[in-house]
Amino acid sequence: MRNIQSMWRASRLNVTLFRKTSFCFRTALTILFSTSTSIALNVNAANNEPLQVLTLKTAVEEAQLNDPWLVSNRHQQDSLESLSVAAGSLPDPKINLGLANLATDSFDFNQEGMTQFKVGVSQMFPRGDSLDIKKKQLEIVSSQYPLQRKNRQAEVAVQVSNIWLDAYKAQESIALIEKDRALFEQLADVAQASYSSALGKTRQQDIVRAQLELTRLDDRLAQLKQKYEMSQQQLLEWLSDGRLNDSHSHLNTKIDLSFSKQIPDIKMIKESMYLSTENISQRELYHSFAEHPAVMVFDKRISASNETVKLAKQQYKPEWGVNASYGVREDSPSGMERSDLFSIGVSFDIPLFTSNRQDKQVQSAISKASSVKTEKWLFIRKLIAAFETKRSQLIRLNQRQHLYQKRLLPQMHDQAQASLTAYTNDDGDFAEVVRSRIAELNAVIDALNIDVERQKSIIQLNYFFMRDIREITLDNNQAIRSLGEVK
Repeated sequence: MRNIQSMWRASRLNVTLFRKTSFCFRTALTILFSTSTSIALNVNAANNEPLQVLTLKTAVEEAQLNDPWLVSNRHQQDSLESLSVAAGSLPDPKINLGLANLATDSFDFNQEGMTQFKVGVSQMFPRGDSLDIKKKQLEIVSSQYPLQRKNRQAEVAVQVSNIWLDAYKAQESIALIEKDRALFEQLADVAQASYSSALGKTRQQDIVRAQLELTRLDDRLAQLKQKYEMSQQQLLEWLSDGRLNDSHSHLNTKIDLSFSKQIPDIKMIKESMYLSTENISQRELYHSFAEHPAVMVFDKRISASNETVKLAKQQYKPEWGVNASYGVREDSPSGMERSDLFSIGVSFDIPLFTSNRQDKQVQSAISKASSVKTEKWLFIRKLIAAFETKRSQLIRLNQRQHLYQKRLLPQMHDQAQASLTAYTNDDGDFAEVVRSRIAELNAVIDALNIDVERQKSIIQLNYFFMRDIREITLDNNQAIRSLGEVK
């Protein structure tokens, strides 16, 4: 009986020693892994130095610099400016050359006194102030192109920022998962050792569960790497013109970009308005959006439409024409000298039947001008709706960010530590250790997603109120430095 009790005590002691040893082993591996990971990252960074650490500011500036749409828009403006000069000029005069009253029996030029060689010129004068109105109209239309380019640059800033932030999110999520994957490998090794020794209460399903979680992590890594590479390809679309050259032609097939590890802290142009929980009047938003480049384009279109109305009203005025001709005659067969002939005249039309033509043209121009005004209001309504949506999203993201940082992440970490401690002291379940670690990892990634989506919302809100395109992605640190330089 005493021998049996001694054997039982020895086995219990072995179990306790094994669990303590395994816990120490796991802790040591965790510390070793953290150190080796940082060393490996530094070595990789030294050996495989990326082409460029791409910051958000650099990506936006290069995308705006390499946008061919801006070049095309500039050419369109030049075209209209040239047309405006041409539209303000009189039409070219017309020259007429001909033989008049030639005798058909002999075709003799000096047989008849009426026969003459005529040289004539005619000049038309458009109705009323049509030339000045057409010129002014084209000048107004061409003046909207700089506003279009400014709005385009702002849209590029928003779009490229979203792509950059998606790439950053994928990059940091990959780093978080790869860091925690080593811990799950250690948990799987300890579970396997405990099961093989038959000293602990580890079950075969615990080993299967650990391997399953590793497989799931590998799948998540594959998905994130896919998103990361897709974001790189999307950025290459914007950056290729400025990056592809003889020395870096490999970028056609393989991207060698690295993104900064620090998420930007975008400055809010109107922080009090963005974070206000009270309703903002549409009148206030209307006045705020009135100076937006996209809205000012509609103002130019409305002004051009008003000129179209003025041009249509010129159709009630007559169109004038002046013509002059000089006829040369030969002397008569008897030698009598014949005088040359000079003619001059004026022509004009009389707009008498205006109900089916001029009236309808004016009515059409007025309706078109009213249509553009309606389009402007619809566009502003769209901006107001988008602003309210992003503002609500930002407010909720701020709440979630505070909740995660102050409560959820610390609680998740405490839960994971408690479950590991309980399992180490033979008072917990292996499955609970795995679940708590997965939950903590998911919470950290969710917090990262919140940070990224928050920056996206701020950038979009800045687009609505920007006066300078640099304000959209201006970092708080950059703003502070700029303020110090001004002082």
